[in-house]
Parts: sequence; structure tokens; C-alpha cells
Amino acid sequence: MLFTLAQTTGNLKAMWMFGFVAAALLIFLVFVIIIVNRYRRCPSNRILVIYGRVGKDKSSRCLHGGGAFVWPLIQDYAYLSLEPLVIEIPLEGALSLNNIRVNVPSTFTVGISTDPVLMNNAAERLLYLTVDQIREQAQDIILGQLRLVIATLTIEEINKDREKFMKLINENVEQETNKIGLELINVNVRDITDESGYIQAIGKRAAAEAINRAKVEVAQQERDGATGESMAVREKTVNVTREQTTAIQAQKELEQQQRVRVSALEADAVKGEAQAKRDRETTIAQREAETVASKKQAEQTQRVKVAEAEAFATVGENTSRAQMAESNAKLAEIQAEATRRSQVALAKAQEAVLLAQRDQELARLARDQIAPQEIEKKRIEIAAEAEAEKIRREAHGQADAIRAKYEAEAAGVQLVLEAKAEGYRKLIEACGTDGAVGPTLLLIEKLPELVREQVKAVQGLKIDKITVWDQGTGSNGTGRNATADFVSGLIGTLPRLHELANQAGIELPSALGRVRQDGKDGKA
Repeated sequence: MLFTLAQTTGNLKAMWMFGFVAAALLIFLVFVIIIVNRYRRCPSNRILVIYGRVGKDKSSRCLHGGGAFVWPLIQDYAYLSLEPLVIEIPLEGALSLNNIRVNVPSTFTVGISTDPVLMNNAAERLLYLTVDQIREQAQDIILGQLRLVIATLTIEEINKDREKFMKLINENVEQETNKIGLELINVNVRDITDESGYIQAIGKRAAAEAINRAKVEVAQQERDGATGESMAVREKTVNVTREQTTAIQAQKELEQQQRVRVSALEADAVKGEAQAKRDRETTIAQREAETVASKKQAEQTQRVKVAEAEAFATVGENTSRAQMAESNAKLAEIQAEATRRSQVALAKAQEAVLLAQRDQELARLARDQIAPQEIEKKRIEIAAEAEAEKIRREAHGQADAIRAKYEAEAAGVQLVLEAKAEGYRKLIEACGTDGAVGPTLLLIEKLPELVREQVKAVQGLKIDKITVWDQGTGSNGTGRNATADFVSGLIGTLPRLHELANQAGIELPSALGRVRQDGKDGKA
């Protein structure tokens, strides 16, 4: 019996030990399962947010990558997606710094940041929100900041300095979106337009300026080409004329030498004068051609200047229209603001309306009176400058023509004198050792001209008779008076004069008498 009791006690003890071990194993197994189930891993495209009791003065703990143990009962977890959000911003009617409303449709790409501070901001403000709710919050923030950026810039800065515009958008928008845990990934401004068409007018003005510059450059190149061609043709004509003149001059010199040896000197002089006259006419024709070319070049330059003046006038008109459009836009803005405020306070709205009417009247006066006067003043100034430039160029061309004419005349006179000098030199050489023959022949050559001029001096006088007053007593002791001495001396020189004329091949006038061939003295 005692043995049976001891055996029963042993069995109970063994059963108790087995139950204790089994319970310990069960508790351990449950603990392992709980640990496995509460350990959370974070994917690369998400943020693990653990909230609850996570530390002193902390509302949550955020992890990107890795994993963490989430204590049951006192902690819980959730995920935030890092996928980018594309937000369409159909911004219309944003007021710029110069009171022109612009439309800036754009696309913004944002996403939750992995920065520790920004992750906590996202966990506090975006946890358990849907994608549409997050997009709506970000769209409101971006719209406000985009309007703020546009209000600080003029429409010219928005249109021209895109880099500055995008930099301000990134700074302002990113600063505000960071407050809710979002970061700005990309900004794409699709287009910039305005209700008044000011940006389009700026584009047209820039295109017109580029076209005008291109036209001016083309005209300048054409002018340079035409000028070079004219200079080449002129140089060719001058060289050809010079060579022809040289050849003709050499030929005439040979002919002159031949005729000097076999013919009279007067024919050589006539040939030299004809040659000089022909050279002078050739040179005058050449200078006239150069004058015509210079005049055509001046007319071409004048047309270029007129085109430039018209381009500047067009720029002034576009500027005036832009100012008018700006004034109208400002007036419309004031009226719209007055209408909106009329819903809040009628008295302030009426005051704004009166101010708007006053500004409208001032704008109308500026448009109807001041602007046309300024445009007319600018047009008169441009026309005066163009007329002055035309007068200056015409005077310059006339001065060049006059200088060319005088240079040509001087060259012709120089050639005539050189030809005469050469003829005189050859005349002296032909006279040989008798140095008195040359001057005598030249005197005889000019004798018909002298007689002709003397006849002209008295041909209009009517003379019935000639009376010579003389005392009748000569001072030479011969008893003859001065008149008798003059007549006898003249008659005595006639034979020698006729002999000299025969040697030179010149026939004297019949009034001087003739010399008989039989050697007897002729009568005067």
C-alpha cells in the first residue's frame, strides 16, 4: 500500500513537471509568434510610421528602409507612399506686378520627402489621407505661392527671364510644401499668356526688329557689293582709257615728228590741240560717269536710312500701343476691384468707382491728346533727321563732282601745255643754229590773230578820211617827218618779211603787197 502511494505520488510529480514544461514551451512559442508578427519591415518605396508611445515629446517614429519592432497595445504602425504625385495647376488671371493678368498653366510633381524632419511633418499631416486629399492640399498651396511669385514680377521679367521665374517658384513652393512633408520634384510651365495680348505683341515686336535688322544687313551687303562692282568698273574704265590715251599719244607723237620734218609747223600745232581737246572730252566723260555712280550710291544709302527711320517709327508706335494697352488693363483692374469691394462696403465701392472714373478720364486725355502729340513729335524729328542726312549726302556728292570736274580740266590744260611745249622744243630743234628763226616763225603764226583782233577793234568805226598832223621837220637831219620815216621803214621791211614767209610756207595778206619772181622790188 505504501508502495502504491509512493508510486502515485511520483506519477503526479512527473505529470506536474511535464505540464510545467509544456506551459513554458507554449508561452515561449506564443512570445515568438507575437515578436514575429509585430516586427515590421519597411519597403524602399514607403515610409514606416510607428506611433503611440515612441518616446518623450515625440508623436511618431519614421523609418525609410530596414525594420522595427512594434510593441503591442502601446504602439501601432502605418505606411506612407513615396510615389510622386502629378498635380495640374490651371492658373488663370494671375495679377502681375504691372497689373496685367496672365495665364500660367503648369504641372507640378511632388512627393513625400525622406528627410527625417520632413518625414515627421508628413506623418503628422498626411497619415491616413487618400491620394486625392493630398493632391488637393498641395494644389491649394501651389496655387497661392504661384500667384504670389507672379505678383512680384513684371510681365517682361516673366516672359524673358524664365530662369529667375522658375527659381522663385521653386523657392516659394518648396518652402510651403515642406511644411506638410512634401518636396518639389519637378516644375513644368507649359505656356504663359495674358488676356490683353501684351506678350503676343512683345513677340511680334521682337520678330519685327529681327526682320528689320536682317533687311538692313542685306541692304548693307548689297550696297557693299554694288560699291565694289562700281569701283572695279571705274578702275577698269580708267585703266583702259589711260592705256588708249597713251597709245594714241605715242602714235600722234610719231605722226607729229614725221609732219615736222616734211610739213608746216602750223599743222603740228593743230594736231596737238585736237589731241588735247579729245583727251579733255574723254576725261570729262569719265568724271561724269563717276559722278553718276556716286549719285546712285548716295540714293541707295538714302533709301537705307529711310527704311531705318520707318523701322524706328514702327517701334515707337508699338511702344505707344503697349502703353495704351497697359493703361486700359490697369483701368479694368481698378474697376474689377471696385466691383468686388462693393459687395462688402457700398461706400468704399462708390469711392473706388469715382477714382476709377478719374483715372479713366486721365487715361483718355493721355490717349487722345498727349500720345498723338508725342507720336507726331517723334515723326517730325525722324523726318527732319532724314532730310538733313539727305541734304548732307547731296552736298557731299556735288562737292565730289565739282572737284572731279576741276581736276579733269586741270589735267586737260596740263596736257595741252605739255603738247605745246613739246612742239616748241621740236620747232627750236628744226631751226638749227639760227636762233632767231624760231621766235620769228611763232610771231608770224600769231600775226593773223593779231591782225584779226586789230580789225575787230576798228571795224565798227565809220572813217571818212585820215588826217596825219606833223610839223614837217624831222629830228634826224634828213628833212623828213616822222610819218615819212615810218612809211619808208615799213616798205623797206616788206621784202624780207615776204622772203621769211616763203621759207616757212606762209602766204601773207594781199594788203602787204607781193614780191616779183624776177628779183625786182615789188610795190606795197
